[in-house]
Amino acid sequence: MSAPYVLVLYYSRNGSTNEMARQIARGVEQAGLEARLRTVPAISAECEAVTPDIPDSGALYASLDDLKHCSGLALGSPTRFGNMAAPLKYFLDGTSNLWLTGALVGKPAGVFTSTASLHGGQEATLLSMMLPLLHHGMLITGLPYSESALLETRGGGTPYGASHHAGADGKSPLDEHEIALCRALGLRLAKTALRLENGRG
Repeated sequence: MSAPYVLVLYYSRNGSTNEMARQIARGVEQAGLEARLRTVPAISAECEAVTPDIPDSGALYASLDDLKHCSGLALGSPTRFGNMAAPLKYFLDGTSNLWLTGALVGKPAGVFTSTASLHGGQEATLLSMMLPLLHHGMLITGLPYSESALLETRGGGTPYGASHHAGADGKSPLDEHEIALCRALGLRLAKTALRLENGRG
């Protein structure tokens, strides 16, 4: 059996969600777990992949096995009208076999998002991303208000998951509070995954 890992699965168009994923991975690693960064390919209007099988740079494309064997999941997407981006939804729509076998039941999961505008649907996106995870029987971990950055942030950050205000051009870097909350989410996921793994032993 392979060593436990947290899958950080995301789609990123302009790089902000990718940077959030990297910060969440750092939080996972602080707990001593592997963070497995994976992305999904862009799709066409006909819901077909429009990129090569292997990306030119960055994280590899996720497989169903990456999801099946993870000990925990961080799921991230830019906001699209208060919902996750189509490529990520398309990937999740292909996980019915994992649902049928209960492969993800009882595993912890958290969500994260990036928006161009401060009130651009961050919380709606995070909540909508939880729905397929709840159908899979995953245990949703948010961000408690014991995280001081949640009370101090003037950009992104919600109790539902980490978020980032990327600005109209999508290029604004993560601020110190957004970074702290991303790392806190990764750390919380990893610690929860370890507790659950130890409980199964």
